[in-house]
Amino acid sequence: MNLTTPTRRRVVVIGGGISGLAAAARLAAIDPALELTLLEAGDRLGGILETERRDGYLVERSADNFISQPTWAMDFCRQIGFADQLIPTSDEHRGALVVNRGRLVRVPEGFMLLAPARLWPLVTTPLLSPLGKLRLLCEPWVRRRTGDDDESLAAFARRRLGRETFERIVQPLAAGIYTADPEKLSLRATLPRFIEMERRFGSLIRGARKQQAAAAAESAAGDGRSSGARYSLFVTPREGMSSMVAAVAGSLPPGTVRLACPAEAIAPDPSGGWQVRIAGSAQSLACEGLIVATPAAPAARLVETFDPALGGELAGIESASTAVVVLAYRRAQIGRALDGFGFVVPAIERRRILSGSFSSVKFPGRAPQDAVLIRVFLGGACQGELVDLDDKRLVQIAGEELTELIGAQGAPLWSEVVRWRRAMPQYHLGHGDRVARIEQAVERWPGLALAGNAYHGVGIPHCIHSGELAAERVAAALAISPRH
Repeated sequence: MNLTTPTRRRVVVIGGGISGLAAAARLAAIDPALELTLLEAGDRLGGILETERRDGYLVERSADNFISQPTWAMDFCRQIGFADQLIPTSDEHRGALVVNRGRLVRVPEGFMLLAPARLWPLVTTPLLSPLGKLRLLCEPWVRRRTGDDDESLAAFARRRLGRETFERIVQPLAAGIYTADPEKLSLRATLPRFIEMERRFGSLIRGARKQQAAAAAESAAGDGRSSGARYSLFVTPREGMSSMVAAVAGSLPPGTVRLACPAEAIAPDPSGGWQVRIAGSAQSLACEGLIVATPAAPAARLVETFDPALGGELAGIESASTAVVVLAYRRAQIGRALDGFGFVVPAIERRRILSGSFSSVKFPGRAPQDAVLIRVFLGGACQGELVDLDDKRLVQIAGEELTELIGAQGAPLWSEVVRWRRAMPQYHLGHGDRVARIEQAVERWPGLALAGNAYHGVGIPHCIHSGELAAERVAAALAISPRH
């Protein structure tokens, strides 16, 4: 075996998704003299972030935006000179729709996932029965929880808001983010701000109204006019997510990235540092610092040979698969006004899709003037078997659902199917404790760090922050100080 001994201090990053790219960029900023190597198993960077241009359409094959709060992603874009390429969501039709007995209904204004900030929209919404509304409006008098054990999102929502609000509003909105089973989803690991809201204010309604008033005082516009998510906080690259990936890659030192170089094994070097063996090659890289920025399952396989306990903990993080069906229609083929950015589907509706996103309504420049671009999501933790259907059947299901929900008539102009297998980690009950054990195990290995969406957050800002923290951990272990 040939060992390549670095003449300069080398850090290897395994994984070329946004977490690994952020880690490499942070290391390059900390010390430009470092010898950086980023190993990506595939033939492109970005992980699940991928943009396709097709006949005047701009198609995102996975995430199509990120939130500007917390500011980790925005700060990162400024650091790489990319902030001027970000655009907000369109002003028109901001808001979310939810399927209610086969029809699309707007989510009540001011309803932010688990916290209703406005009462009148709740009173008038057709989503809830009179009894369901009464139960929800009694939320300020629900006793706050005193225990500290982990609670599922489903249990929390039913306890505070009632079964009907959970089934008709909370569950579909949460599924649109996490593609998870809400009975297993840890609230502490995913949405801890609502736990804090209950503790601090004794009520989600009181807490949401006070926080919205504070936000409105800072900005005359506020967010209260948008339903569902806080859409005024969401941004996207004008030319798509792949343009951001390219910008990060372009900011790295020449020669940093090695595509089609899957790491087959890693091992601590008895003399210090690490050795990384590349699949299909006799080459092995020696390095002093190592960041594993892959999904949990491949990370588990890499570490289990030298730390079986750490590998077992990583392997215990389950993940879900989804399929994205992209469809283009002429505007004249759509019978319903697309007066929202998309819709979510409650499980109680027993439909075959999770959600739909009106890409060309949400952001400008996503489709020709006389066309609409729609993405339909299927699968997830509760309907994972659908991902295994063939493309023709998935397109058929998506088209049938759109016919019923938005009056889509005739065949789409074109369609395509994207599958992301085991791409969404599931933050099940006990996830926080598991991550704490993982981090304690990593502490035993100087110069090693983990990064990615499997630990502290699934969104792009959290992935970027995870990569940057991993870079800082490795830099600290190697006593590397920032150079200016």
